[in-house]
Amino acid sequence: MVSIVIKIDSTSLSSTEKIEQIAKRIIDEKKRGRNVIVVVPNMELLEDKNYQIVNLLSDKPSKRELHVIESTNAQIASSLLAIAIQKKGFKAISLTGWQAGIETIENNDSVLISNINGERIIDRLKKGEIVIVAGSQGVDHKNNILTLGDGGADTTAVAIGVALKAEHIEIFTAQDGIYTADPAVVKGARRLKQITYDEMLELAHLGSQTVHPRAVELAKIYEIPLVVRSSTEAQGTLIKGEVDMEKNLVVRGVAYEAEIIRLTVGYDSYENSSLANIFSTLANNDIDVDIIVQAVIDGVKPTVSFSIDKEDFAEAIKVLEKNKPELGFSFADFEVGLSKVSIVGAGMVSNPGVAARMFDRLRKENILVKMVSTSEIKVSVVVPQDDMVKAANALHDEFNLIEEIVK
Repeated sequence: MVSIVIKIDSTSLSSTEKIEQIAKRIIDEKKRGRNVIVVVPNMELLEDKNYQIVNLLSDKPSKRELHVIESTNAQIASSLLAIAIQKKGFKAISLTGWQAGIETIENNDSVLISNINGERIIDRLKKGEIVIVAGSQGVDHKNNILTLGDGGADTTAVAIGVALKAEHIEIFTAQDGIYTADPAVVKGARRLKQITYDEMLELAHLGSQTVHPRAVELAKIYEIPLVVRSSTEAQGTLIKGEVDMEKNLVVRGVAYEAEIIRLTVGYDSYENSSLANIFSTLANNDIDVDIIVQAVIDGVKPTVSFSIDKEDFAEAIKVLEKNKPELGFSFADFEVGLSKVSIVGAGMVSNPGVAARMFDRLRKENILVKMVSTSEIKVSVVVPQDDMVKAANALHDEFNLIEEIVK
């Protein structure tokens, strides 16, 4: 029997009415003669209440106990959904991550899925049960509960799909698919029928929050299709290796990120500068650096500029000042009020001149480009924050993405 894995979104758990609605949607899939495995995320309301209590009890709660507390939110969600399905006359069972055979390991500050014993879930499917798995959790070799952090539920769904050789993974979101841009910001943004893993990875890293990049990367490795849709819609977007070009679109999406900060470090001489030292130091302190521009010109003191997220700014300055003697720079400066706007499309590989076209349109719109980063399938620019929405709309129009939504 064909198996599918469905990861539902947190909005489907926000009320008893929503839980009953998603239960009906899952039962409809079961009626089609499929094995159905559902992965649920944390219930955010419960999570907030739990952490309020934790903060009242301790300023420094142990990491182990925080993992345990976080895991309970998804466990409660899975049980509530199982109860709703049972009420409608169908067999369902909730499983914690470890009951579902999910094994995890800690890697630096991250928690990863190391293995899934698929037989645990298969045994339940053989009994005709709909299996509801608490997402984003498992146990390590010492039977300690570990939670996966950001994107954990999405990643859990893909990992289970791989272990069970599922036909595909369905990711339910508030949106009915992947759009060419954020429809709340860009006029005429439309849903794409298909998108490649690589394109989706770029969009996910560049600000799109529809599917977490961890899940997309895992799906790409094992070549398992992802379908992104809303819980109430049959249509959606298929994420896979190769896609059919839609009307020869070179660019397939526009993404943006607000609150970008540019840091500039200057040196008295080129001999004192070391890109390896500065970026190794930042990386060792868990500070992610994005766009990097180095300027080495005769007669001018060399500089290196790089962009970071607003949340990392204070720590980055602290790290740079603390390590200034070892890093050898003479000054550090910064610029706030910036944003990043990007275009993404696999068609760029075989269509030269895309970047030039992007820069020309931004020039015509009087939008100043402060930094640039490129790859085979994306071009990102740092522009003033006040121009972010204007730039996104202009580029969406420039590359002919403004069309009637695909039905």
